[in-house]
Amino acid sequence: MAKRISNHEFKSNTMPAIVTVGPVAILSLFLVVAPLALVAIMSFCQTDEFYNVVYKFTAINYSKLLSPDYIKIYGQSLLIALITTVLCVLIGYPFAYVIARTKSHKKKLFYMLVIIPFWTNSLIRIYGWRTFLGSSGWLNMLLLNLGLVDEPVEFLYKTGTTVLGMVYCFIPFMVLPLYTAIEKLDGSLLEASSDLGAKPYKTLFEVIIPLTSGGIFSGCIMVFIPCLGYFFVSNILGGGNTDMIGNLIERQFKSANNWPLGAALSIILILVTLILVKIYQNLGGDMDSLGV
Repeated sequence: MAKRISNHEFKSNTMPAIVTVGPVAILSLFLVVAPLALVAIMSFCQTDEFYNVVYKFTAINYSKLLSPDYIKIYGQSLLIALITTVLCVLIGYPFAYVIARTKSHKKKLFYMLVIIPFWTNSLIRIYGWRTFLGSSGWLNMLLLNLGLVDEPVEFLYKTGTTVLGMVYCFIPFMVLPLYTAIEKLDGSLLEASSDLGAKPYKTLFEVIIPLTSGGIFSGCIMVFIPCLGYFFVSNILGGGNTDMIGNLIERQFKSANNWPLGAALSIILILVTLILVKIYQNLGGDMDSLGV
């Protein structure tokens, strides 16, 4: 016969959970759910002649997103995010492998080199790159003093400079999940591969990379998605010549004062994020590694 739970026992079991989870749930409701709901509602609104938001239902904001000018920026954003992600993998994987397989005290030093950039605001660091790459910056002064150039080189306001800034900002987000995946790698598998006569490059592509593919995909998600919305990097280093989706959203909320269109762009970016995270989950990825 099933044991009946008294009201006193029910309250004693549920009250600690309510007290613990309740404040977090309320904060999430007001700071996450409510703002997202407001953005979703605003994306279906209009603006009057004074650019005030009018809460009158319309789907015109989403139809405007199909403009050829916007589609060009979407493609440019995806291309820059893809290049940034690929470069972060190519640069971050060897570095993460060295950190994970190092047994000496240098392991902590290498790990700290990845963490240190988080101690400083990324906006300040990007301004540092602008100063370094400017026409009167250290790099141009060095080239002039060495006689390699006759006049300052314009490094700024190019797509390559924007990609450089993106890689610099996001390389730690690639290294950390790669480091976690590689550190869990069973060393006996590498020894077995070597004993069976596999060359190092075969061990890399047939053993190491497949076993750490979860960390690679996790890092790609953590780099690719935020890269689409990092508008200040292209503003500072690209000079507006390499607009991203984040630049469109910023422009609609500020200079254009078209909040409903900016909200529609934000919803699309959120949907892209959810789709990519769902793909990652279906492939068996660990949601904890994404902070979800």
